[in-house]
Amino acid sequence: MTDSSLRTTGLPAGRPALERCISVPVADFPWGRRPLLSTGLGFGDLFGLDDVDELLTRRGLRTPFIRLAKGGEVIDPRRYTSSGGAGAEIADQVDDERVTRLFLDGATIVLQALHRTWPPLVDFGQQLAADLGHPVQINAYVTPPQNQGFSAHYDVHDVFVLQVAGEKQWRIHAPVLTDPLRNQPWNSRAASVAARASEEPVIDTVLRPGDALYLPRGWLHSATSLGETSVHLTVGVHPVTRHSLVEVLAGLAAEDPSLRESLPLGFDPTDPSLLAGAVDALSSWLRTVDADAVADRLRERVWPQGRSEPVSPLAQERIVSSLTADTPVRLRGFLPHTVDVRADGVVLRLPDRTLTLPAVTAAAMKTVLSGTVVRAAELPDLDADDGLVLIRRLLREALVVPA
Repeated sequence: MTDSSLRTTGLPAGRPALERCISVPVADFPWGRRPLLSTGLGFGDLFGLDDVDELLTRRGLRTPFIRLAKGGEVIDPRRYTSSGGAGAEIADQVDDERVTRLFLDGATIVLQALHRTWPPLVDFGQQLAADLGHPVQINAYVTPPQNQGFSAHYDVHDVFVLQVAGEKQWRIHAPVLTDPLRNQPWNSRAASVAARASEEPVIDTVLRPGDALYLPRGWLHSATSLGETSVHLTVGVHPVTRHSLVEVLAGLAAEDPSLRESLPLGFDPTDPSLLAGAVDALSSWLRTVDADAVADRLRERVWPQGRSEPVSPLAQERIVSSLTADTPVRLRGFLPHTVDVRADGVVLRLPDRTLTLPAVTAAAMKTVLSGTVVRAAELPDLDADDGLVLIRRLLREALVVPA
């Protein structure tokens, strides 16, 4: 039997990262409906000019964590990468000298997946993904003065543009396709995009350091840096849509033998009566679909796209080796999970695996998953020795970390 009181997604309350990106109350945020311009917010603690140089010169970046573009065209990576030298002969590492020459010649530098490589943005990206309930990625665009990195286009994900240095003029046009999906990119509608971009923009504004612009997917945009080098963060939000549910349902439908049956011999694709029968069969099947099965499939698609709080292997080993009944630990941050109590034990689902724990640990797990600091000696329904066994396993599974 499932205890619904223990079912949880492991996501924190509140929306502090989202509040940093908008100048209106969260309740008034026009998610998915229209652009929002916010000014005077401030993002200097997240990223800046010196951080760009640090990444380009001292972090051994490789493709695809960097790309360059000029005049709307992506530059061949071989023009700005090379071997890292003795002991690091990998040929696709960023070459700071080559990048410098291209940048001085007007190329835009794109630093990709900073939500995985730059600590302040790792933390910010995790919190924003939790705030929104949708996966997040973060890139930085570094554009030399009076240059445009990419021509007018739309994205198939929502974006927050966070200006961190310099100034950039943005021109926004209404969509040619509302809420495009991933298989509906802008270049498949290049003519319509070009025609729309020639019209008067809906928004024509200059972003200055600390300003932010939210754009729902599908809204056309182009940007030009002004009198100095411009750096902005593009936070891409990959929305889970109703179409995502359709894709999940299609996968479940493939498991139903009646829906895998071939249509009759001599099938005429123009005969509405045959198609009506197939639609009726599909409708009947939909009424039998288990919502829990749909949720499980959707979880398997969405959870791996995020990232939990980093785990430090050496710190984790030290605490496992020296663990006592009074050692404080806490739930790992931003770890998606669900937990069900059944007659045969506690079932804990994580992004990449499922753990089964003894039923006697139910109360202890509820305490651990509450997010408070816990100690083996204080876990309910367990003595100190059994508490140590549980905490040690949770440390090895990277479910808890040192407090």
